[in-house]
Amino acid sequence: MNFSQNKAHPWHGIEIGPDAPGELTAFIEIVPSDTVKYEIDKASGFLKIDRPQQYSNVVPANYGFVPRTFCGERIAALARMRSATAITKGDGDPLDILVLSEHHIPRGDIILKARPIGGLCLIDGGEADDKIVAVLKGDKVFGQFNDIADLPDGIVERFRHYFLTYKTIPGEEGRCQISSIYGQEVSYEVIKTASADYADLISSEGARSSEDR
Repeated sequence: MNFSQNKAHPWHGIEIGPDAPGELTAFIEIVPSDTVKYEIDKASGFLKIDRPQQYSNVVPANYGFVPRTFCGERIAALARMRSATAITKGDGDPLDILVLSEHHIPRGDIILKARPIGGLCLIDGGEADDKIVAVLKGDKVFGQFNDIADLPDGIVERFRHYFLTYKTIPGEEGRCQISSIYGQEVSYEVIKTASADYADLISSEGARSSEDR
């Protein structure tokens, strides 16, 4: 039996899965019933409260990230190919993922298996912040969808509205824009690119540690 005696760090200690990008592990931080936004504390691996959900905004699907990914320079370069907006860098976080399911999942801080079907190229203050859209593996309702183009228009519009407004303060201009919505094939490319960015991050951190010794 292969198991860890200690709780794995959700970002670094959980495998993305052998069948990625077609099927991957996602760590869920928040669910649609949450009234505050949780996110992972990068140092400890515990969930922390980031902020209350802004106004009437409710996250439109189970929301978290893909372990062992990072939005760095490779993700930024990929986003520049799909956007006329100036992009300075990746947002410096793991790759975000939204997982659709017919089932009510009562809380975050869980892992699940998901099938990516597309994504949104979000630009947040000039930083590339892609959002992968996926379905829960084995879901009897959403499991029938293989590409974001197959989803009802209302679901995609809900994603658009949430991410265009979730950081906006009334009376101020929004800081986020969606430069493109892409299908399953491009989502695979984004996931592979974010995995390569993560490998670069770990390599550079290792090099710094060696220099400090």
